[in-house]
Amino acid sequence: MNSDTAEPQSHRASDDRAAYDAACKRVLSEKIILAWIMKSCMEEYCGCSADEIAEKYIEGQPQISEVTVMPDEDSTLIQGTDTEDKSLKEGTVLFDIRFNAIVPSSKEVICLIINIEVQLDFYPGYPLPKRAIYYCSRLISSQYGREFLNSHYEKIKKVYSVWICINPPKSRRNTITSYQMTEKNIIGDVKEKVQNYDLLSVIMICLGGPEADHYDGLLRLLDVLFTDEKEVQEKRQILQDDYDIKMTHTFESEVSEMCNLSQGIWEKGKEQGIEQGIEKNRLSSLRALMETMNLTAEQAMSALRIPTEERKKYIKLLEQ
Repeated sequence: MNSDTAEPQSHRASDDRAAYDAACKRVLSEKIILAWIMKSCMEEYCGCSADEIAEKYIEGQPQISEVTVMPDEDSTLIQGTDTEDKSLKEGTVLFDIRFNAIVPSSKEVICLIINIEVQLDFYPGYPLPKRAIYYCSRLISSQYGREFLNSHYEKIKKVYSVWICINPPKSRRNTITSYQMTEKNIIGDVKEKVQNYDLLSVIMICLGGPEADHYDGLLRLLDVLFTDEKEVQEKRQILQDDYDIKMTHTFESEVSEMCNLSQGIWEKGKEQGIEQGIEKNRLSSLRALMETMNLTAEQAMSALRIPTEERKKYIKLLEQ
């Protein structure tokens, strides 16, 4: 790859991924899709139908990257037109999709604050469950001044952070895992009301495709939405026949856009992989010539007929 064009290509790849991420959020923010996630993963809704959840229990319109969360009462919120969580004391957090939902079994109107995240890479350099717990903590601490004041901690709402991992490791394919707070008696036997400590839950949804076990229910539904191997018309038919989901024109357009962007990213990734393979082979050959034939870097590059405009790049790689 010509070093002069590497940076613009990198920017284009970044823009494509950002566009794909935004398209994924729009698809997932459809109430009926959120309802299926809630019905399948959250004990509060396991006895409800997806239609019932979408119509009765999801409050308002889900917000896509529109919520600024106050980390704590002491920090100063930086006001602005963006939708990120910023304070002078802490870093920045962007919530993909956030919405409130009413608990069906509650005698009073108690809401859950639910955050949905799309994760393309399961190993971004840190454990995803830790990040998800951090997000839950932010969602809880942000309630001060909004849901309760002073010492009225009884008004804290339970929060969920749901993570959909599109490309998980093999060991996690087609799995749904929950992480939450539980009561454990160390000495004695006491029973606190569950609602007084069951305040945060992390749900990790890892897709895997039809080749892995447990390919049904929500896992199949999400895979059908995100897969590149099915046309939009086939997706529409599966959603309608197997999940009783009727795609509106807007919903279908969003799914189509997401598929097109995903295909473009895959093709560019394939091209980049080929270029990286060529680069790796050249570098290996250069080192072999320099060691076995006692050639300088310039002599080895001339022997391999590496274009003049690419030689600075290989000099830097050899130095590393």
